[in-house]
Amino acid sequence: MDLTTIIIGVLVLLLLAMSITTVQQGTVYVITMFGKYQRIMAPGLNFKIPLLEVVYRKVSVQNRSIELDFQAITQDQANVYFKAMLLYSVFDNQEQTVKNVAFKFVNDRDFMTALIRTIEGSVRGFVATKKQAEILSLRKEIVESVKDSIDSVLESWGYHLLDLQLNDITFDDVITKSMAQVVASSNLKAAAENEGQALLITKTKAAEAEGNAIKISAEAEKIAAQLRGEGVALFRKEVAKGLSDAATQMQGANLDSSFLLFSMWTEAIKNFASEGSGNVIFLDGSTDGMNKTMKQMMAMMATDELDLSDKKIKK
Repeated sequence: MDLTTIIIGVLVLLLLAMSITTVQQGTVYVITMFGKYQRIMAPGLNFKIPLLEVVYRKVSVQNRSIELDFQAITQDQANVYFKAMLLYSVFDNQEQTVKNVAFKFVNDRDFMTALIRTIEGSVRGFVATKKQAEILSLRKEIVESVKDSIDSVLESWGYHLLDLQLNDITFDDVITKSMAQVVASSNLKAAAENEGQALLITKTKAAEAEGNAIKISAEAEKIAAQLRGEGVALFRKEVAKGLSDAATQMQGANLDSSFLLFSMWTEAIKNFASEGSGNVIFLDGSTDGMNKTMKQMMAMMATDELDLSDKKIKK
């Protein structure tokens, strides 16, 4: 075997080795020849024309993420600081999509610059139409607005925005302190209102209870007064009935009714003496005093008898 054969064999092996290319999973290679797009290589073992076909760019079709830190100004001129996480990927592994990814930008650095500025501009445009008091409650709306505004642009670049997470939204220290004071004052106001409502309920219930107690007491007093009145009336009725029966019996026995009055007088004096507990009672115990009292009682009995006669006549 001469030297020429050996050299030719080595060159063939070298060219064969240069023609074999292995593409990693999740990656596609963009191949150019003489500076012009030629084809793409899918993951796995591939062959290319040595020295003519060149791997222009390696395009990853896996998901990629980047952290963003930027500032925006609200409608009422408040500074808002955002910390966000952006998740994106190549739209698909179709040839036209891969060509857009490979040739729209010179390199990944230029693409990242355009992507970040586009995201920031979209967020700033949305925030500029809102007031600072609204921003914290609009996380979802901000993300949806960004997706709606840049999806078509990213698709033309060959990419797709998978997710945008606003992890942190902060304001200047002065605004943060003022917001905290507003929240604290609102809490104090709510606490005062709740305390006032509780006090009002307590006072109302106490007043209702007191009113019910007074009402019950008044009803009880009314019933007691009625019962006392009925008792007094019944007592007087029974006394009158007893006197009338006694007078009738004395008349039937041909006795003077003054004897009944005398007996009542003596019984009254006896009760005064036995039931008294230290009180001083002055009585006219003379004969004239007794006669005067007897005449008054006889006059009362005569009046009662006259009333009874009138009632009988009317009947």
